[in-house]
Amino acid sequence: MLKRFFLISLVLLAGTSANAQQSAETWHRYIDDSAAAMQSQVVDWRRHFHAHPELSNREFDTAETIADFLRSLDMEITTGVAHTGVVGVLHGALDGPVVGLRADMDALPVPSRVDLPFSPDVSSEYLGEEVPVSHACGHDAHMAMLMGVAKMLADRREHLPGTVKFIFQPAEEGTPPGEEGGAEMMVAEGVLSDPDVDVIFGQHIWAPAPAGQIGYRPAGTMAASDRFVITVHGKQTHGSTPWTGVDPITTAAQLVLGLNTIVSRQTELTRAAAVISVGRIRAGVRNNIIPEEAELIGTIRTLDPAMREKIHADIRRTAEHIAASQGAEVSVDIQLGYPVTYNDPGLTEAMAPSLQRVAGDKAVRIDALTAAEDFSYFQREVPGLYFFLGAAPRDIPRDEVAPHHTPDFRIEESAMQTGVRALASLAIDYMLGHHD
Repeated sequence: MLKRFFLISLVLLAGTSANAQQSAETWHRYIDDSAAAMQSQVVDWRRHFHAHPELSNREFDTAETIADFLRSLDMEITTGVAHTGVVGVLHGALDGPVVGLRADMDALPVPSRVDLPFSPDVSSEYLGEEVPVSHACGHDAHMAMLMGVAKMLADRREHLPGTVKFIFQPAEEGTPPGEEGGAEMMVAEGVLSDPDVDVIFGQHIWAPAPAGQIGYRPAGTMAASDRFVITVHGKQTHGSTPWTGVDPITTAAQLVLGLNTIVSRQTELTRAAAVISVGRIRAGVRNNIIPEEAELIGTIRTLDPAMREKIHADIRRTAEHIAASQGAEVSVDIQLGYPVTYNDPGLTEAMAPSLQRVAGDKAVRIDALTAAEDFSYFQREVPGLYFFLGAAPRDIPRDEVAPHHTPDFRIEESAMQTGVRALASLAIDYMLGHHD
């Protein structure tokens, strides 16, 4: 009797496993075929956004375009999230987890020198000045690819084993002074709740990498980005008699050297990289006056939360002790920016086969980047995976491809088909592995 029960159990288990495998294969064929069929539409969407860029927290027309599109797919829509964000919720017919997919929406105050039929001719106010605006970082492609995934999954919702939240996020490039926004504000307003998101996936198109390559890594992937302002308080005096005052400029010069040794001599760089850079020194008004104050402004980039705290403490200690050695005083203001973009190691390992299925040998593990991304705010709340999609134009030598945030930035649009497949595959494969 027990033997018969055991054999029946094995047969049922084998049948369940076979059905799951068949379901995955069916979904993968559907994703690949749909991505190919809608590639021209995804390109059109991207070109529309590229021709009509809008700055952070000002993505009004962009948000309206996205909201209208999601409504046409019969989704639950919420607009005005973190000012201009749009969230669409797609409920599948089958029970399963809730997966978040995110794309950023904002453009940059950067002119476009790329002479294409859809190149922008747009200007807007930025920091009180009228400036040219363009999608010089690829957020136009991010929105278009996520729209493609939304249509693909909505068209097969009767087989969807869970729920997908499509998160179109404003102000990734940073909010205007005095304003809130971006991923941090979306999280505060509850974008990851009702229904509660279990995991979240995002991607960034990456012009320096070969078109169609997918780059990913577990743990720290992009850096925390913090700003510091160090003010040295000295004693003003005549430049001909420096001994009658306290020189904040020479103190500031020693501070620059001292800050550099925090990374080169006091930080365990075999664990994670770190950067401290002074980008501005401001002091004095003329050649023969030793001023009362000097100001150093810079950036801190770290890839490990514990290292981030340590370096902040080291900067304060170094500044205070060097200032004291010169008879000066110092005030240190460290302004927290985006946290570390931290890919959950377990989730990354579990989803790596999905990326490898999509990109084959072009799915590669990459080194961390010291750029920053506010996708990190989502990852602080739920497990997340953020990856890079190579999009180097095929008609330009690789060493001549313009970097992001520059007027000559350009991407290979054919790479977006890989991005659509990757995002859709991550969502479906996670659902198939975790649905009821």
